Amino acid sequence: MEEYRKLRAQYGFLELCKRPDLAAEITVTPVERLGVDAAILFADILLLLEPMGVGLEYSKGDGPVIHRPVRSNADLDRLKEAEPEKNLSFVFETVEKCRRELNNRVPLIGFSGAPFTLASYLIEGGGSRNYVHTKKLFYSDPGAWQSLMEKLARAVSDYLNGQIAAGAQAVQIFDSWAGCLAPADYEKFVLPYTHAVIRAIKPGVPVINFSTGTAGALKLLRAAGGDVIGLDWRVNLDEGWANIGHDVAIQGNLDPVALFASPAEIKIQVAEILRQAGRRPGHIFNLGHGILPETPVDHVIAMVDAVHELSSRNQ
Repeated sequence: MEEYRKLRAQYGFLELCKRPDLAAEITVTPVERLGVDAAILFADILLLLEPMGVGLEYSKGDGPVIHRPVRSNADLDRLKEAEPEKNLSFVFETVEKCRRELNNRVPLIGFSGAPFTLASYLIEGGGSRNYVHTKKLFYSDPGAWQSLMEKLARAVSDYLNGQIAAGAQAVQIFDSWAGCLAPADYEKFVLPYTHAVIRAIKPGVPVINFSTGTAGALKLLRAAGGDVIGLDWRVNLDEGWANIGHDVAIQGNLDPVALFASPAEIKIQVAEILRQAGRRPGHIFNLGHGILPETPVDHVIAMVDAVHELSSRNQ
């Protein structure tokens, strides 16, 4: 959005995250401009890693970089506790400010990276194609892996509960890189820690468990927990929901690239996803992953309008 680009031209990404006034503005503006049904906190899934002393940097054009990756027991020993209440108070202040500005017009969703996705960044030092260092660690040193994941699970649950205490009305766990795993590895090395996070969240607050590339592990995602399971576009929504079970809500799952099509085609794509939802309660229409920077804003508005129009017809 133009409003965000103007701010980004003046401030670094981390600075925006650490300025509650600006982060709240970035959170609230899309609600007013796009007409969506919820606000999503402006932050980043990796903010939790910065106070752990790993040298997190957001490098222009290259994304997040970890300058001191964790690949051995010695690295693990020097990893600090995140202590979100002390070190991420700016996020909680942003949540409070967003709630005041939204004035209960729409709910506010908080979020964090999931333990595995945080671990993969910590170990790889950034994004990766094959996650060689990550898999090497959990295969060769399961004790070190367990220690790391337990530390991260504690940090994530504390961080999310801090957002809830500040006013977030739902929280989402982003396991963006879980799709690199074989289902058996997800079950053994990831599921217990995601489950621990979700179990530790304040009762009564909805939790969205989101991952990508995990169409072959949907039953395991269900076992990991969450009131809502997020689906990417690589699985049909009706098939994915049936696999998970209709007693759990579903979020998804338009391909973000579909928003580059014409508004008429976008409406067709929206109609198909709503058809697959079958008028069941518990479907949150969303993209199957993050929106791409070049996406025309008017096309996003066309999608939102189509969802509202076609959903009202289906009621």
